[in-house]
Amino acid sequence: MFGKQTVTDMISRSTTNEADRRSFLRAAGLAGLGVVGTAALSGIPGTAAAHTPPAAPAIGDPEVLNFALNLEYLEAEFYLRAVYGRGLDSNLIDGTTPAGPVRGGREVRFSSRAIANYAREIANDELAHVKFLRAALGSAKVSRPKINLQESFTAAARAAGLIGSRDTFDPYKNEDNFLLAAYIFEDVGVTAYKGAAPLISNKTYLEAAAGILAVEAYHAGIVRTSLYAKGQYDAVRKISNVRDAVDGTSDDDQGIGNAWRSNLVPADRNAIAFSRTTGAVLNVVYLTPKAAKKGGFYPDGVNGVINMSEDNA
Repeated sequence: MFGKQTVTDMISRSTTNEADRRSFLRAAGLAGLGVVGTAALSGIPGTAAAHTPPAAPAIGDPEVLNFALNLEYLEAEFYLRAVYGRGLDSNLIDGTTPAGPVRGGREVRFSSRAIANYAREIANDELAHVKFLRAALGSAKVSRPKINLQESFTAAARAAGLIGSRDTFDPYKNEDNFLLAAYIFEDVGVTAYKGAAPLISNKTYLEAAAGILAVEAYHAGIVRTSLYAKGQYDAVRKISNVRDAVDGTSDDDQGIGNAWRSNLVPADRNAIAFSRTTGAVLNVVYLTPKAAKKGGFYPDGVNGVINMSEDNA
């Protein structure tokens, strides 16, 4: 509908009307900026076939936990590479299908000891989450999907207007870039676990998921506070706008405020965090407002039966 330069111009507009900017992002077909590798999302279902659609797969606790495991694989790979210069060990990536490779990622040269310590703690937590979910799922666990930590961040940064249409964004270049990249994940993780809670029937699993949600919320608070201390209000707001543009019509996502007033806890008027459906979560990590089975950080999609984003275009 619009060219990439037009989209970039829209994103770079004055921010006096947030709802207008986000609706423009949706109308501009943001999916074109989020596709990594090929020029189109080949996983989008066709509409020409005239037949009875197959029955939706049954969604139970294993399917929900495997969906969460896909997200934890992504977070663990991102943080482990930033802190230790390497990802998950080979004994932590196998599953019901062959494991996918990870593209990108390297050790960050942090400029402050505090941020380096935060990153190390978060990396170790995400590693523990992967181990816990894999153990809970046993032989039903999915393998690590193919993950892109390189072009995906550039696509997201271009869509947000953080960089130009021909520039690249390296999340491992410095600690500011690292924090902005981490912000993309952490808020989404919180809303993902909250949204998935009603889908879990086993109380033991539900309690564990609630515990992981709490840890992800601590992580998000650390990242948001660190970015606020660095005065990264505008960059964070732009990322928030992109997330809101792809995940549906509601205006729920929130930045960190401004120099005069902080907004470190993204909650509603009752101080309750909002939820994302599994489809809306995939809209964000696939970097598309359309129904798709792959894209963005997951070039071949996530593993498991919960793998389709929503049609919010």
